[in-house]
Amino acid sequence: MRYGVLGTGEVGRTLAGKLVELGHEVTLGSRAKDNPVALEWAAGKGDRARAGTFAEAAAAAEVVVNAVGGPVALDALSAAGAEHLDGKVLVDVCNPLAFVDGEARLDPVESDSVAERIQRAFPHARVVKTLNTVNVQVMVDPDRVPGAHNLFVSGDDAAAKEQVTALLGELGWPAERVVDLGGLRTARATEMYLLLWFTMYRNSGSADFNIEVRRAG
Repeated sequence: MRYGVLGTGEVGRTLAGKLVELGHEVTLGSRAKDNPVALEWAAGKGDRARAGTFAEAAAAAEVVVNAVGGPVALDALSAAGAEHLDGKVLVDVCNPLAFVDGEARLDPVESDSVAERIQRAFPHARVVKTLNTVNVQVMVDPDRVPGAHNLFVSGDDAAAKEQVTALLGELGWPAERVVDLGGLRTARATEMYLLLWFTMYRNSGSADFNIEVRRAG
């Protein structure tokens, strides 16, 4: 599979690196073709890894992963180009996070989500929200947290969610631990969870934790 991962931060580089390890071809996208972080990443990952612009990464991909920060997601995807996103699964892993006076704030919140804004802006992309409720190291190595803890997927395209669930399986998340929340509107709930995540992180000093959903009976 050919993936385009948009974003050269820790999340983008880590996800892109794991996908390369799994045998996929990956283009790590950034605003500038000569981005030194992207070029260094590609140079160290072998023949299946490339660096390029957002547009080049999306154009080369069968699946696009949005791993930029929530506040700049629409700008990055606009730079990638709607024509390079149309018909493709677009995995959105970002959160609407900003810091104001040292405090984590969310925008949008409650009545909207980054994932929904992306879907409205790119109506022919097949947006699926997932992975945004765990730290990036847990994203690619769920065994860092013991137990049958869970991930969530949200999206309006059932086939796209099935494809993303299969991808999560490659990352180490078996299908029975992936909870389908329903349509993309449910991404509001997982994005708002970030404030609780930050509170638990600050209280414990560790990002190696997650939610386990248990049902009666």
